[in-house]
Amino acid sequence: MATVQVGGLEIAYDRVGQGPLLVLVHGAAVYARMWQPQLTGLADEFTVVAWDEPGSGRSSGIPPGFGLADYADALAALIEELGLGPAHVGGLSWGGTVVLELYRRHPSVVRTLLLFDTYAGWKGSLPPEEVAARVEGTKRMLALPREQFDPTLPGLFAGQPPAEYVPLLDAMARDVRPETLGAQLAMMAETDQNDLLPGIKVPTLLLWGELDARSPLGVAHAFREAIPGAELVVIPGAGHVSNLERPAQFNRAVRAFCRAHA
Repeated sequence: MATVQVGGLEIAYDRVGQGPLLVLVHGAAVYARMWQPQLTGLADEFTVVAWDEPGSGRSSGIPPGFGLADYADALAALIEELGLGPAHVGGLSWGGTVVLELYRRHPSVVRTLLLFDTYAGWKGSLPPEEVAARVEGTKRMLALPREQFDPTLPGLFAGQPPAEYVPLLDAMARDVRPETLGAQLAMMAETDQNDLLPGIKVPTLLLWGELDARSPLGVAHAFREAIPGAELVVIPGAGHVSNLERPAQFNRAVRAFCRAHA
């Protein structure tokens, strides 16, 4: 683990391997440890960096008013601190929304975009009634006493979570900070990044679980139509957290894409 100071916040990250820089951005209610199969599986060819975003894992909490732009600015500062040039930058779910905002605000630090089972914000990718249902579900979850609080969102996996990662998922769930999760999901509900997509000028990979119930394949197809030259790869049998459910297929697709755009 290493840390970097950004705007008074301490941001922790894991770094392994050598080679072109690959930065991985986790979703809500988890942190860098969710990338365990990628940190071990891709370090032979890439410098793989996975952060604990502000408010998660080993990083500082978020101050009042910390927004999507602040997450993007903090991620840009981390990439610049690493000093390894423009990066392949990938994000899953909420993390993909952060990565898109990074590209909007700091395109010079991005070599390629890798968008995994993500959204152009909930508002930008989901029907209004679905967004409203998720907002209500979030409110109910956050209203529970801490001893009853369960940050596990429905529909994360196509079936049962992979048994080998259940202890990891349980450990991350215990560490979730409700105030961070509430802020992130509120941002998702209000974010629409569709204006950004047609102007993306870097190579873009869309990597999706075939059975993703959180961000269905229709969202991936909308991204492919909007982003010039975007490449869509679908992982059979995988759900929303495709990097844990089908890590071998996930890593193979990431490796091939980053090699092609070294």
